[in-house]
Amino acid sequence: MANTAVYPPSAPPAGMFGSVPGYESTGGGGFLPPPMPAEPVAPPQPGPGQDDWSIPSLSEDSAREAFKSFASAQCCYSKSPATDGVITNMEPYNTYRYRLETFTESRSTDWAHKPYDGEVADFYTQTAPRPWEIQATPPTLFTNHMQEIRVPFTSSIKECHGCHGSGTSPCEDCAGRGHKECWACHGQPSELGCSSCNSTGQDRCSPCNGQGTSECETCKGKHQLLTFIQLKVEWTNHVEDHVVQQSCGLPVDQLRSVTGKELFKNNQYLVYPLLGFPNPAMCEASERLVTDHQTKYAQTSRILQQRQTVELIPITKVGYKWKGDSHIYFVFGNEHQVFAENYPATCCCVIL
Repeated sequence: MANTAVYPPSAPPAGMFGSVPGYESTGGGGFLPPPMPAEPVAPPQPGPGQDDWSIPSLSEDSAREAFKSFASAQCCYSKSPATDGVITNMEPYNTYRYRLETFTESRSTDWAHKPYDGEVADFYTQTAPRPWEIQATPPTLFTNHMQEIRVPFTSSIKECHGCHGSGTSPCEDCAGRGHKECWACHGQPSELGCSSCNSTGQDRCSPCNGQGTSECETCKGKHQLLTFIQLKVEWTNHVEDHVVQQSCGLPVDQLRSVTGKELFKNNQYLVYPLLGFPNPAMCEASERLVTDHQTKYAQTSRILQQRQTVELIPITKVGYKWKGDSHIYFVFGNEHQVFAENYPATCCCVIL
């Protein structure tokens, strides 16, 4: 909605008489509690099957190519360890990642205004629909989005509070004088005079063309404002992961940017925790996250859909020798990303 502004949350704007039913707390901040949801009726879902849980071992050629690409992408890394290093051993440390996504819709209201362009003032001509009764167009599931909607039957017309209805305000460049100190003589023309300001010591203010006033920023010269209650609808995808700890030494944070082999995916209005997964830590994480999400987000928003996935993420710890010393790096994810914390050939460079 173009050229709209939101009032401070202290009180409704002048011209709004009384409170609008269902909007008594408008301007107080915070999200509005959603209607009570229906209880889910779907049965618990089975856990992932075990048809094909293996990941092919990473070949030496693939590990070497990934390392070369990694070194080439670093501006201060010599390529020598990646090209001349000799791989001595490779160990798989594949791990599981459980991901829960909770897609919610939240609503909040506030007083707002815009320059008046002849819109109908419909305040109290009918009962305004309640915040959660207003139709909004949701985005694709699990996509963040925001929409602002003018609440029907809450609009009224008022004099602009920024210019008191004049449509203009004092020019900020010249403080309303219409002229400024001459840039050439700084307001002090010499005995020989100043050709820039004709020896007046003043220049006409260009932004306001010497008028001393400019168009009011609040009403854009319209003199009046349309005031109304604005509904803000926000769709948010809340994502939380749990990765089963592995002892190879690769920081878990590195795994956030990669994908793995998808073993299980399920989405519905409210999901149930995993059942029968062979790794107990995954079942515990699923139960904890599902409970946390449904408790936390249902208070201030409406849960529209949940999705849970289980991935098997490939991790290979690669040992290699370069110039007689032993080193390691990790290749992980379907993308074959590389983590090498102590790369043995770096330099300090300055880019000018």
